[in-house]
Amino acid sequence: GAFCDLVWSDPEDVETWTVSPRGAGWLFGSKVTYMFMEVNDLKLICRAHQLVQEGYRYMFNDKLVTVWSAPNYCYRCGNIASIMQFTTVDQRTPVLFQAVPDSERVIPPLTPTPY
Repeated sequence: GAFCDLVWSDPEDVETWTVSPRGAGWLFGSKVTYMFMEVNDLKLICRAHQLVQEGYRYMFNDKLVTVWSAPNYCYRCGNIASIMQFTTVDQRTPVLFQAVPDSERVIPPLTPTPY
């Protein structure tokens, strides 16, 4: 339904829509992004939930940005992560960060749930 489409859909270099290889949601393009933004009076779509190797990625003439904040996703992807700091919708700065090196990573002890 609509919630699944919202959560699982990803931007792609297509004009309108195409089937997503995820098996849920859609791949959406620039034309439908611009239409959605106009109907909803938006200046920017800031989204997550899609791995971006460089931490963040702008698409569609900088009207959409994907921000990924999990460095070295699943301890194997080697990606940079980021957060986006907003002063205003037009003034924003990505802040990039790397994963902690394995030699410095601390795994907390397992504690049983108290019930």
